[in-house]
Amino acid sequence: MPTNVKQTTQLLKPLRLLLLGAPGSGKGTQTSRLLKEIPQLSSISSGDILRQEIKSESELGREAATYIVQGKLLPDVLITRLVTFRLSALTWLKPSAAWLLDGFPRTTTQALALDELLKQHDADLNLVVELDVPESVILERIENRYVHVPSGRVYNLQYNPPKVPGLDDITGEPLTKRLDDTAQVFKKRLEEYNKTNEPLKKYYERSGVLSTISGETSDIIFPKLLNLITSQFGD
Repeated sequence: MPTNVKQTTQLLKPLRLLLLGAPGSGKGTQTSRLLKEIPQLSSISSGDILRQEIKSESELGREAATYIVQGKLLPDVLITRLVTFRLSALTWLKPSAAWLLDGFPRTTTQALALDELLKQHDADLNLVVELDVPESVILERIENRYVHVPSGRVYNLQYNPPKVPGLDDITGEPLTKRLDDTAQVFKKRLEEYNKTNEPLKKYYERSGVLSTISGETSDIIFPKLLNLITSQFGD
């Protein structure tokens, strides 16, 4: 597809995509761009679900917050229960469904639980993409990141600032900085992520569905990601 032609991508068969990548690697940004480019695609983000639960101060949210503020990953049972319930509630557990998972699974235990559920409904993951971004780039992004919690829109003061400082472009509501968006906390999160990511990558390599895309910015990564999807699932 020529890069100067504005048109959407049509899926010829259902895409069930998992985006892997360290916290701050741009999974949310890539998800937003894919949803605009591929109208048939829907998404679910474990991070957004968790932040909504924390903001609502639900029992699950309070439990999750104790891990997040320390830069720790949530226990497998906790996050698996949350995500699988949401998949079911959205009626995405069917062969014809096309969707994108962001931020889950993060461990092989979670991956096994998810695969078992999806196989029961003949809705297996058919593409897993790892976003490979240098750690130094990630830490710089985090220090400048602000979010509009209700919508999940993400801003960066350096390369994607809001039109009005401190306010969401669409609603005009205040932007906030996540509790875990500091270099100190994020370094811990990256260490935790690296411990679990290699086994997870090997798990999906054995399944034959893993691809890796490298780059420092979303503008470098996105064309590669879209080309990969189009070559396997698009027109």
